[in-house]
Amino acid sequence: MNDSQHGMSRRRMLGALAGVAGAAAVGATGLAPAAGANGNGLLVPVGKRGIILYSVRDRIGAAPDTSGVPYGFERVLARLAEIGYKEVEFAGYNQHTSILGRQITAAEIRKILDDNGLRANGSHASIPSVINPTTLAAFEQQLDIAETLGMTHIGTGSDPTGSNYKADWDAAAERWNTLGELAAARGLKLYTHNHDAAYNFLLDSGPLDALGRPTRSSGVRKLEYFIGLTDPAYVWFEMDIYWAHVAQHRFRSYTDPDGVTRTDVFDPLATVAAQPIRFPLFHAKDGAFNPASSAGYDMVPLGQGDIDYGGFFANMGAKGYHNPMWEQDNAPGGATDPGRSLRYAELSFQHMSGLRG
Repeated sequence: MNDSQHGMSRRRMLGALAGVAGAAAVGATGLAPAAGANGNGLLVPVGKRGIILYSVRDRIGAAPDTSGVPYGFERVLARLAEIGYKEVEFAGYNQHTSILGRQITAAEIRKILDDNGLRANGSHASIPSVINPTTLAAFEQQLDIAETLGMTHIGTGSDPTGSNYKADWDAAAERWNTLGELAAARGLKLYTHNHDAAYNFLLDSGPLDALGRPTRSSGVRKLEYFIGLTDPAYVWFEMDIYWAHVAQHRFRSYTDPDGVTRTDVFDPLATVAAQPIRFPLFHAKDGAFNPASSAGYDMVPLGQGDIDYGGFFANMGAKGYHNPMWEQDNAPGGATDPGRSLRYAELSFQHMSGLRG
């Protein structure tokens, strides 16, 4: 379709489609529309405007230089607070050792957070892929750091398993229920962060391959199957909204148990609206529609793309509960533009703070 047909821009068209999908999802799940969805209220409350530090990783890890751009935790976190961010999600706890002559400690990072009125609200930490005394001890160390930093959530940037097979997701759910219970005992919510692959179709039926594994799908998606298996008191989720939209382009069909190809386009909004409380965190990453890309989008600062964040946040339910963290994988500008990631952080914050529904 030509984007200019009927006088509707691509952004407005996608926004309208997202709104229709959201309304349908809400009706199907029995959830009422978000309070204020038709009013003019803030969709992201002031205290819940966040950023994952991966977006500015170049400046967190930079050595002192003469660019005038902040570097290291103390200076970068102060700049993010000045922009207006209130929450941060960690993607590692290290900075350049030349700043202090050694590595910074979790307690020192906590003081920087407190001094700037910031709250740590998550981390892409290492979650064990197997459970044994060694991995459990390492996990407890991650929980120690999370407690020191004052987090309420702790998670990982990886899927519970990279497999497409039901048996592996069954095992992952059992493991995550155990780890989630350990986190809950510390007052933490354990979450998994997902990219598009988690929304591929689970191989759970049909003829078996040479290794005894199923080769066809009942039509359930991997993460949706995992959600149903895990204990809602112990396992939580962080949807990367950009990658969830990429899944619409990449995983559109499956072969059913009878060998028939079925089409099923993923609906990110419906997935959240069906269980909004289990998605306390989001990555708010924007994409400009690009039909030539296998992903369907190119990453851009929040507000400069075509993903309808206003419609998404207004219609997902549990208004005011969620914590969106701005992320952009390609924000760093390298040596030629060392200030780009922090400029993008400011642009994206301005859009996030202006979302109303």
